[in-house]
Amino acid sequence: MSLRHLDARGRPRMVDVSSKSGTRRVAVAESTVRLTPRAARALDAARAKKGDPLSVAVLAGVMGAKKTADLIPLCHPIPIESVEVEPRLSGCRATFRVTCVTTGRTGVEMEAMVGASMAALAFYDMTKSADRGLVIERVRLLKKSGGKSGTYIAGK
Repeated sequence: MSLRHLDARGRPRMVDVSSKSGTRRVAVAESTVRLTPRAARALDAARAKKGDPLSVAVLAGVMGAKKTADLIPLCHPIPIESVEVEPRLSGCRATFRVTCVTTGRTGVEMEAMVGASMAALAFYDMTKSADRGLVIERVRLLKKSGGKSGTYIAGK
């Protein structure tokens, strides 16, 4: 197995996907933000001064997924057919699950992960006025399907 974004001399390159056929591809990623009790109380009391943090995070997740090729140097710009961001708030945890769909020659894993990252960052920005101690704990790929490598499910 090799790192496909490096050529034989170790230089970065964009992978050539021109010989691949287009298939339906789906990726699901998730980010987790740990809130402080103070921030959770402020959120529960709807005292966020900049607006609804979850709604803003959803929009940021969609925008992030759409801008992935502008942010990750060797990502192909791909036509994203669908982005869905599902926010969940439970006690002192906020999670953002992002599902991206395309029909193309390369996958949408990075788009889903960038979308999840941007949702978490926007949520942090919207809630930091209550407490700057929030922590973005993780961003991870949960599932991907389509393409030559088939299906991946985290933990299996």
